[in-house]
Amino acid sequence: MLKIDIPGYKTIQLEHLVLDYNGTLALDGEVIDGVKERLGRLSRGMRIHVLTADTFGHARSRLKDVNCRFHLIGKGDQALAKAEYVRGIGPELVVSIGNGRNDRLMLEISALGIGLIQEEGGAVSSLISADVICKDILDALGLLLFPLRLKATLRG
Repeated sequence: MLKIDIPGYKTIQLEHLVLDYNGTLALDGEVIDGVKERLGRLSRGMRIHVLTADTFGHARSRLKDVNCRFHLIGKGDQALAKAEYVRGIGPELVVSIGNGRNDRLMLEISALGIGLIQEEGGAVSSLISADVICKDILDALGLLLFPLRLKATLRG
């Protein structure tokens, strides 16, 4: 578990890291360099969950050596499906990271939502729903590995 006391804001206790796959962990279906190493470090203290519609059909195999729970979402209302997944594990214990419009609800309900603007871009609705915006996944994961960075960004 990761506990962060953010002066003038709130104290958050994070047990789960919920991530989108494409556009967040991966670009064009391939995991971004450096992501697996950082997820490995974070998995020592948090449960990692990857939610995806698996556009390219090989996300599970690309993550086979990552200690994570893989969840395939259907073609229906993906934003709602991701939010329901977060609700099922307890949003007060979740940090979520995503970039797409279908990530907006999970970013909004999580204790901490991190929006990304990488090569694929970032949906405005998701960026508005997030607590923090990062330029890439490595920076976002760095906030969790080095929580003083997060304190500096969110303190009141």
